[in-house]
Amino acid sequence: MKLEILTKNDNLSVQNRIISKIRDLINYKNLEPGDKLPSERMLSEKFEVTRSNVREAIQKLEFYGLLKSIPQSGTFVANIGVIAMNGMIEDILRLEDPDFKSLVETRILLELKTVKLAALRRTEEDLKHLKHTLEAYKNKVLNGEDAVQEDLLFHLAIAKASGNSTMNTFMLTITPEIITNFEKYHVCDKGQATIGIQEHNDIYEAIKAQDPKLAKAKMKVHFKVLYQYCYNI
Repeated sequence: MKLEILTKNDNLSVQNRIISKIRDLINYKNLEPGDKLPSERMLSEKFEVTRSNVREAIQKLEFYGLLKSIPQSGTFVANIGVIAMNGMIEDILRLEDPDFKSLVETRILLELKTVKLAALRRTEEDLKHLKHTLEAYKNKVLNGEDAVQEDLLFHLAIAKASGNSTMNTFMLTITPEIITNFEKYHVCDKGQATIGIQEHNDIYEAIKAQDPKLAKAKMKVHFKVLYQYCYNI
């Protein structure tokens, strides 16, 4: 009987069990960089889990660069030695979901860098996208609606404008968890959201002016309340 996902913790447990089994398979079969793994269907049957469980585990190992999936071809072992791969997988299995404070710290450090890069590298197309997300946030707030997702879409647009694909990926990775925690802790009240309109606009104008120092300064102002809130929960 195949395992079903019941909760987030159950999902992580199943995912880690599959990752352990993939590691054991690579070691047992002496698979080398470039060697192909069995198909998702075969792994699903072998490990007695669903194909979606296998797919999630493979995607996680892909994210950390240990596997590489090629459309229509399959999944392959990345160009990493066995000792290094086993060590990295052990680290992955020990990872825990980040707490809200960790997410806030990571986001602030990341965005203070991305906003500077965005100011230096933004294109006219980036500005149009930023303006669009800015207006979407403003409209939601002025209509008294929840605007957490529109807020984060603005910040994702900044990450994209930075021209750094790795930073952009990190932002995309932590954003769902941030949305969940914002809703859990009711971080953005109506008053703060209204102030956020001006703060977003200030950041946008600094990026438009291609002034990285000003952009970083305006982002610091924007994060001040969030950082203080985080350490008072």
